[in-house]
Amino acid sequence: MGGMEKKGSHGGRTKGGLITMPFIFANEACEKLAVVGFSANMITYLTQQLHLPLTKAANTITNFSGTASLTPLLGAFISDAYAGRFWTITVASILWQMGMTSLTLSAVLPQLRPPPCKGEHQVCQEADGGQLAILHGSLLLTALGAGGIRPCVVAFGADQFDETDPKEKTKTWNFFNWYYFVMGASILVAVTVLVYIQDNVGWGWGLGIPTTAMFLSIITFVVGYPLYRNLDPVGSPFTRLLQVCVAASKKRNLRMVSDPNLLYENDELDASISAAGKLLHTNELKFLDKAAIVTEEDDIKSSQAPNLWRLNTVHRVEELKSVIRMGPIWASGILLITAYAQQGTFSLQQARTMDRRLINSFQIPPGSMTVFSMSSMLITIALYDRLLIRVARRFTGLDRGITFLQRMWIGFVISILATLVAGFVEVKRKQAASAYGLVNSPQSIIPISVLWLVPQYSLHGIAEAFMSIGHLEFFYDQAPESMKSTGSALFWTAIAFGNFVSTFLVSLVHKYSAGPDGSNWLPDDNLNKGKLEKFYWLLTLLQVVNLIYYSFCAKFYTFKPIQIRMKEVDASEEDGIQLTSRV
Repeated sequence: MGGMEKKGSHGGRTKGGLITMPFIFANEACEKLAVVGFSANMITYLTQQLHLPLTKAANTITNFSGTASLTPLLGAFISDAYAGRFWTITVASILWQMGMTSLTLSAVLPQLRPPPCKGEHQVCQEADGGQLAILHGSLLLTALGAGGIRPCVVAFGADQFDETDPKEKTKTWNFFNWYYFVMGASILVAVTVLVYIQDNVGWGWGLGIPTTAMFLSIITFVVGYPLYRNLDPVGSPFTRLLQVCVAASKKRNLRMVSDPNLLYENDELDASISAAGKLLHTNELKFLDKAAIVTEEDDIKSSQAPNLWRLNTVHRVEELKSVIRMGPIWASGILLITAYAQQGTFSLQQARTMDRRLINSFQIPPGSMTVFSMSSMLITIALYDRLLIRVARRFTGLDRGITFLQRMWIGFVISILATLVAGFVEVKRKQAASAYGLVNSPQSIIPISVLWLVPQYSLHGIAEAFMSIGHLEFFYDQAPESMKSTGSALFWTAIAFGNFVSTFLVSLVHKYSAGPDGSNWLPDDNLNKGKLEKFYWLLTLLQVVNLIYYSFCAKFYTFKPIQIRMKEVDASEEDGIQLTSRV
């Protein structure tokens, strides 16, 4: 990240800092407002407007969420290798805008959706191929847009604080809490105001408002350009990782050197990818160290760079080791997202069958139930940032209170409680349906308050405040310096796989729990006849196994050791070596 813009035209003002946050957060808030404003109530749109069967609609949602969380890998690659974060975010936002505009038009124009259901028995015509093609095309454009926005906004925001400046470094960790708080606040508006508009005013307005907000945010983000601290792209990080693999493979038969200091280092060559600090040698994955063994064939001359497909520096080898070491922790986040995904599908369908009156004149829309998970998440983040960190700091001595690995562990435990509770609430809901003779009336409202669902929604929100922010911090902190967007993309790919696992699990359970009499754990048309609680408890069991796996991974995880080039600490001090977890 060599070409770093530091001074602007504003009287020599240092670029970056807190002044850039409103411009960056505006873009993220509008993206979240739009995507959640649609996806939170998407099950309603697909089942009530396009008349898709429940499992098909649920899988469409998780597939879309999964794809939108997988495209960040592509966005991160383009950003880190070629375009830089600012231009990646700008172009992606325009793609996003096109997708949302198309989606809004499909909700407004009658010919782009099937006719309303007819007759007393609600005979419904499912959306035809052309109508579904427009839906999927619009979703694909928004997924591609999300691919550029999601990994880059968080990394771009963190870039505005100089990690080599001790005064600014602590602000980076506060930034992750602020980022998630702003994201949560915009989601809260989406699941209340926008969902209410969609259910009571119309889908044209419900989608048109976030589309307009996104357009305004693009203008705001671009206007802030002169203030940003921009880091230049430094070439494809994936090419560098591949070069280390190829070089290590070519030298696989060489004997390992006795002293790691004999391995190849070239500070000049690595200058652009180690502006904040140089990675130091670690003893894990030693077979990769062979990529840094110097042989006569390498023909090193001080005046020219070596053939990187044969010889790599220790820093580049350690970049690959850092990525590999993050893998097991990355995988542990998948099941939490699988559990969380049920809020937008089956939990929402539970809410649809329950008494949603809060006061006589007001009914909470099913899609707005997420307000409880968002509220609990926002409250938890605020308490964590203002209170828990200070209390924990007294015991741990860490500036950020607890390590991100400990923060994630707490989130996993709370998520297990959420799905356990959800199962018992479903048992209670079905008992009420049975008591009032409504088991065979899926359209009837069961006289049991929707507030029974609040504990599971709230626990999921608290779990996300711990686990997801911890996960995001982990990827940004442990990713090599030149791969910060890629690190953020790994966070979103865990979400992608969580949604795909949900699709797979729902399909599997739906297929193998089907009885000869037509019974099913996850029925298509009548949740009252299903056994949704068993599905929730299956998720609970899987999460318990996952927690044991995570605990094992966290215990043996090696933090990347980095020689940090600190600024203006003390002229007599040399570069400091620190484990990046100890911030």
